[in-house]
Amino acid sequence: MYLSFMEAAILEAKKSLKLGEVPVGAVVVKDGTIIGRGFNKKETLNDPTAHAEIIAIKEACKSTNNWRLDNCSIYVTMEPCPMCAGAIAEAKIKKVYIGAISDKSGAAGTVIDVLNNSQLGNKTEVYFGIREEDCKNLIKDFFKKLR
Repeated sequence: MYLSFMEAAILEAKKSLKLGEVPVGAVVVKDGTIIGRGFNKKETLNDPTAHAEIIAIKEACKSTNNWRLDNCSIYVTMEPCPMCAGAIAEAKIKKVYIGAISDKSGAAGTVIDVLNNSQLGNKTEVYFGIREEDCKNLIKDFFKKLR
């Protein structure tokens, strides 16, 4: 089942690709249903917070009418940055499924670990490598075309 949710996140990432944005997508899932979707819109909106995860979390909060998403999971094509990992932790999301790692700004354990940091009081289940090659190739191909 988690593969189909990552597929939905990949489809979101492809939307940002069409806008010339770094292709990252995210979906928030509750009880087997997607309740929030997002893709990068930083350039489009001129907003440094318009990351896929933030947009998906906001939509999920709106759909549940609650900022606590403690019975939810998030699927994201690339490892969250510190801002997004912080938002995931603040929303109390319990499970994070990640496609590709980010060796530049990954905050789920690659560069730093915001999601499982005892000093911050965060304990989140994190799963890496879901559709990893597909997620990596989206990013790789995007940056190859820029050069």
